[in-house]
Amino acid sequence: MPGFLARFFRSRPAPLPEARWLVMGLGNPGEKYAASRHNVGYMAVEEALEQRGCSLQPVRGIKAHLAVSGDVAYARPTTYMNESGQAVGPLAQRLSVPAQRIVVLHDELDLPPGTVRLRRGGSENGHNGLKSLSEHLGTRDYIRVRIGIGRPPAGTAVPEWVLSAIEGDPAAQIATAAKAAHLVVAEGLSKAQNVIHSR
Repeated sequence: MPGFLARFFRSRPAPLPEARWLVMGLGNPGEKYAASRHNVGYMAVEEALEQRGCSLQPVRGIKAHLAVSGDVAYARPTTYMNESGQAVGPLAQRLSVPAQRIVVLHDELDLPPGTVRLRRGGSENGHNGLKSLSEHLGTRDYIRVRIGIGRPPAGTAVPEWVLSAIEGDPAAQIATAAKAAHLVVAEGLSKAQNVIHSR
């Protein structure tokens, strides 16, 4: 029996710190994609963590890296973009954070580069990472920080566009996206929209 109990407790996932909010940046893992348009969500979470003096760590049993600052958990999937829900669903469950308090930072084709907009729910607009999230969460009712990357020029396919490197310096836009996430958890969505959308 003692041997069984030891194996049982070793196999149980370690408890995670308590959090009221989950801020999740979407992207693809690996250096190959690090500077791509699809990875602006990753970049924004890294910026948010840098401002908090935290760093991401692996989570046993979940395909994500996580950091907790106060009552906010910051994370990014270690899956590829199209399978993001495999990380977000289990992580939200382990943290006991409902979809209404999940903030997802992601690239948005329908916004011009440099733009950041916030909204709750709505269509995924063909974004496979968001489709995966909606499927695994069982709802679209999560908050989105939409980071504009613009539509590709004529003759360029969408997959090629989102996986290619960002042109110019996105630092200001990434900082705005990180600020947007902080405002949502501190002040609520409406106040965050008033501040970010007035820029």
